Amino acid sequence: MRHALFLAAALLAGCSSSVAPGGAGTPALKTDQVIVAHRGASGHAPEHTFAAYDQALAMGAEYIEQDVYATADGVLVCLHDTTLNRTARGPAENCSGSVGSKTLEQLKTCDMGSWFNETYPDRARPEYAGQKIPTLEEVFQRYGKDVNYYIEIKPGLDLTPPSVAQRLLDLMAKYGLRDGAVTRHKVLVQSFIPTVLLEMRRLDPEIPLIQLMQPATTNAATLPLIAAYSFGVGPPVSDVNASLVQQAHGLGLAVHPYTVNETEDLERVAALCVDGMFTNFPDRYRAVLGANKFDCPEPIR
Repeated sequence: MRHALFLAAALLAGCSSSVAPGGAGTPALKTDQVIVAHRGASGHAPEHTFAAYDQALAMGAEYIEQDVYATADGVLVCLHDTTLNRTARGPAENCSGSVGSKTLEQLKTCDMGSWFNETYPDRARPEYAGQKIPTLEEVFQRYGKDVNYYIEIKPGLDLTPPSVAQRLLDLMAKYGLRDGAVTRHKVLVQSFIPTVLLEMRRLDPEIPLIQLMQPATTNAATLPLIAAYSFGVGPPVSDVNASLVQQAHGLGLAVHPYTVNETEDLERVAALCVDGMFTNFPDRYRAVLGANKFDCPEPIR
């Protein structure tokens, strides 16, 4: 990661455009900090399904997160894992193995909800069985410009042009989402891979980017490099402390830790004056923000 970040800084030395830190606007739904529904309300419903996204929005999430991979026929679908094995049920030839080795037609035969009912019987609902994998285009069609999207480009084996980054930008343009992303940060694009974010910046220098960080890599040396090309940083919650938040804010970086679920942890991290958090339980985070006054500055949005 460190070498990749130095490469990022070097490549950016020749870029004349930049994304202004601090945000250019405010989404319609505001809280004291930004509630990001991790894979939707994935503590309550099967992750990356419309059931999870709908619940997240009903619970007051400001952003819904999509992890995206390209299928074998070049369609962007929302799935967290590299493989289908954990969350898909159905014919093995269609619903196991790498998502990038399957066509969309194959993936649409898979049940993406029954695993949740099996794993969490106390939260099971009959309507979760039979949930389908959504394409990113279907997500945009369902929610349009009224919703804020937090999209992660996942590492994959997509070797056929156009790249995932270009396909994402094409979909944003098709559904009129670019302007809201640039002026009001209604779409944030994140990745663990600096070169992916650099490609996004090359393709469209104004799209706000978030550098995700692996554990023990978010530190005083890496943050200035990230600030050269990114609107914010997504550290693991284990790396977050007051010093990190202070330094990031001094560089104009938003801080959105992942993934914080228990009420006591949400309270502890919120008190550090982060700008928002990823959580599987947006209702818990909203309750914490409603019940506490953390005396924090306005979040970077």
